[in-house]
Amino acid sequence: NVEYYTAILLEALGIPRGLFTCLFGCGRVTGWIAHAREQLGTGRLVRPASTYVGPMPADSVAA
Repeated sequence: NVEYYTAILLEALGIPRGLFTCLFGCGRVTGWIAHAREQLGTGRLVRPASTYVGPMPADSVAA
């Protein structure tokens, strides 16, 4: 988890622990805004394609 290393750095810089969560969120806001702008531009949600590739349970029927 990248926040572990960020916390070590923030601690070393003397940042109060109460601000860690806020700073973690601030670092992600840019990505959230980029995703929102992309979704507004395309008119659809950005979601990865997913297909189950594991074995089918014995009691299920394939679609």
